[in-house]
Amino acid sequence: MKKLEDKIQKFKEIISSSKNIVFFGGAGVSTESNIPDFRGSKGIYSEKGTLVSPEEILSHHFFMGHPKEFYEFYKKKMIYKSALPNVTHFALAKLEKEGKLKAVITQNIDGLHQDAGSKNVLELHGSVRRNHCMKCHKFYDLDYILNSTGVPRCECGGIIKPDVVLYEEALDDMVILESIKQIANCDTLIVGGTSLTVYPAASFVTYFKGKNLIIINKGQTEYDKYATLVIDDSLGNVFKEILKDE
Repeated sequence: MKKLEDKIQKFKEIISSSKNIVFFGGAGVSTESNIPDFRGSKGIYSEKGTLVSPEEILSHHFFMGHPKEFYEFYKKKMIYKSALPNVTHFALAKLEKEGKLKAVITQNIDGLHQDAGSKNVLELHGSVRRNHCMKCHKFYDLDYILNSTGVPRCECGGIIKPDVVLYEEALDDMVILESIKQIANCDTLIVGGTSLTVYPAASFVTYFKGKNLIIINKGQTEYDKYATLVIDDSLGNVFKEILKDE
C-alpha cells in the first residue's frame, strides 16, 4: 500500500502531464463547506423522527401533492446560503483557468463551483439557485424562495418549483449528453467525493477511455479496481497539497 504522500506525488505528476482533465464530483466536495451529505452516517437520509422519509419528501409526487410540507423541509435541509467554496472548489477553478481542466460535472446543487470561479460546470441534479414558475416559467432567484412564506408563488399565481431533479424526475438530456462527451474525450478523469452509487450518474464513468482514472473518496467504490490511482482520503487534504506547488 502506497503512503498518502506517494499517492499525492503521483497525482501531481498526472495533473502535470494531462492536457484534458474532467472532474466528476459528489457530496464529498461540499461537505467541507459544511453542507451535509445524504447517505453518510450523519447525512440527511439518516435522520430519525420524521413520519415521512427524506427520500419521500424529495420526490416529484410529494412535491405535487404536498408543496407546503416539501418547502418546509427543502428550505431547512437543502439550502445552505452561507456556505462558501472550499479548497477543492478553488483548486478546480484554478486548473480550469490554466487550461488543464475542461469541465466539472457535479451531482451537487449548491452552486459553489461557480462561486469559486469555475465556468464550465455541468449540474446533473440542477441547482437551488434557479427556480421557475410551473405555469408561466418566469425565473426566480434563491432569495425569493427563502423570503417567501408557505408555498412560493409567481405573480401569475403559479407554484414556483426549484430547478432541482427530484426522485421520479429524469436528468436533463442535454446535460447528460455533454457530460458523457466530456468524459469520453478527456485524458484524465478525476472522480471525487462520491461513492458512485447514484445512478444513472455513476454509470457515466464507464464512458471514460482515457489514460488516467483517479478516484479520491473516503471509502471504497465499485470502480476502484479500474482506477490508475485511488486515494482514500478527503478531497481537501489532497487538493490542499496540490495547491502548495501551484
